[in-house]
Amino acid sequence: MTYCPKCGAELPDGAAFCYKCGAPVSAGGTNGQGAPAPQQGSRSQVIGSAGATALKCPSCGAPISPKFGEMVITCEYCGTGITLGDEGWKDIQKHTMLPMRVTKDQVEAKVQEMMDKGIFRHHLHEESTMEEENATFVPYWIIPVSARTSIAAVDAMQEMGQVATTAALIGVLGGMGRGGGGFGGGGGRRRSFDTASLVPSLASLRSPLTALGFRGMFYGMGMGMGMGGGPRKTYQLDNNYNFPVVAMKDLTEFQPQDYTFAMDQRVLFDISKIDKSIKVLNGDISEDVAKSQAKTYVDQIQSQKAHEKYHMIQQMHTDMDVSDGELLHVPVWFVRYDHKGKKIVFVLDGNSGAPINSIGL
Repeated sequence: MTYCPKCGAELPDGAAFCYKCGAPVSAGGTNGQGAPAPQQGSRSQVIGSAGATALKCPSCGAPISPKFGEMVITCEYCGTGITLGDEGWKDIQKHTMLPMRVTKDQVEAKVQEMMDKGIFRHHLHEESTMEEENATFVPYWIIPVSARTSIAAVDAMQEMGQVATTAALIGVLGGMGRGGGGFGGGGGRRRSFDTASLVPSLASLRSPLTALGFRGMFYGMGMGMGMGGGPRKTYQLDNNYNFPVVAMKDLTEFQPQDYTFAMDQRVLFDISKIDKSIKVLNGDISEDVAKSQAKTYVDQIQSQKAHEKYHMIQQMHTDMDVSDGELLHVPVWFVRYDHKGKKIVFVLDGNSGAPINSIGL
């Protein structure tokens, strides 16, 4: 048995990395008593050209026949994963899975709960017809992304103070222009206040220069406050993500938007632990493409978080560091209903039971 040199987790013989902390084991693990484990050779070697139509599994030697467009393949005999890169076909060093823990009955109960939730949807499940229900192991690229967002935004508290000060000043000036009557005219009949009428009233001031100065000050304050010209502050929003990118172009509904898999539950991929009735899917999105997509998704999430947290953002820029990912096969339940011609789709995490996505509700 091999042990991780970084966190000490127990790993099976031949493991190239620790599925707990991600540390490479080939750098030298231990045998459990502190002695170095035997060195292991690099598993990331080219096993075939990009255009190869027939390959041999690098682990068990079984035949693998890539189909057109495939870029991620799992050996159906031993479960070893291979991927197509710039240099050709290579085996995947980091290949993990989440165990299936959710039963069909639990899925149906969860879906019914989601469909009937809400005042106007009490009988939605009863009035709908199930068209499809199946479970598959779907490949996801898990891409580590470190995002640092710099933000320039208006300080909301200071701006509110300026608004209050401006309003008070307008009240004083309005009183001067109306002979001390204020907004309501000294307790008389209440009148509406029109800011446009304030500036001409300043003509009643004795000094033309004084009137001109007040007029400029009034418009300057109005423009500044009305167009986000208040006090600015700079902020920093830093977050780390293990962002999942579904490795299949046609499964867009399986793509999480703001969902994180239970990475602490994952184990090394072992096809023998997957029920034979559940299909293990291959992928057609490479790791490089997944990295690019992960950056796009993370940029959107950072922007959303920034706008939820800060007031009147005037400038924002995000820098990202992207690390090599791992291939994670996730058990996913797909359920589709028809409700009077309208399709309702649910995509549930087969490990946690939580919804990854829902469409049509």
